[in-house]
Amino acid sequence: MDEIIRIEALSKRYAGSDRYALKDLSLSVGKGEIFGLLGPNGAGKTTLISTLCGMIKPSSGDLWFGSLNYRRHSRQIQRQLGVVPQEYALYPTLTAEENLYYLGSLYGLAGRDLAYRIAQGLQRVGLSEFSKKPIKTFSGGMQRRVNLLAGILHQPNVLFLDEPTVGVDVHSKEVIMALLHELNQQGTTIIYSSHHLNEAQHFCTRIAIIDAGSIVVEGKPDELIASVLEATTLENVFIHHTGSQLRDYA
Repeated sequence: MDEIIRIEALSKRYAGSDRYALKDLSLSVGKGEIFGLLGPNGAGKTTLISTLCGMIKPSSGDLWFGSLNYRRHSRQIQRQLGVVPQEYALYPTLTAEENLYYLGSLYGLAGRDLAYRIAQGLQRVGLSEFSKKPIKTFSGGMQRRVNLLAGILHQPNVLFLDEPTVGVDVHSKEVIMALLHELNQQGTTIIYSSHHLNEAQHFCTRIAIIDAGSIVVEGKPDELIASVLEATTLENVFIHHTGSQLRDYA
């Protein structure tokens, strides 16, 4: 499988901190994978994803997207990425359609092409009849579906997902997961982060568990489960490698 992301000895220490959020982390993601980044609170997941998305700069190390290096080709890389954050990236007083027109324009989309993508997207997630309703009137599941559409209008090569189904009803979750599988089958590489380990076990083709800024284990879900004595789920593997101690922090 062709490599689409390569991370080499990536480290990040925030100003004023006495510890590294990421420590000499190296990782490779293949084109077309659904790659899960899992870990307890404070493990470094958010820092890693933010670095991959270009939102923060690493303290050291290197990062490649295909043949493009983040230091020299940041703008070209950004055009290939889609980001669906856990928090809704939507304007509550605007309609679903208005939100998507505005967010689509930020990716350089316009005219009939943008209108077509919005109409098709809203129909695909069952929201065509609500297209002219303000987002603030939508349920959590409806907002989550629009949030996903906003991140994929420009048809990214790599899609970053942070808790894509948190707080949604069963029917919305089914629509979201079906759409994500379709995108992946069409060639989109997905980087997925979530605390829903059962969902990750069935959704991801490969997984890395991060703790204390480093990768402690990676592999296919079934291989990881088989590698831990008496483990039957990914949750068992997660606890085995990260422990059962609470990870509260403020």
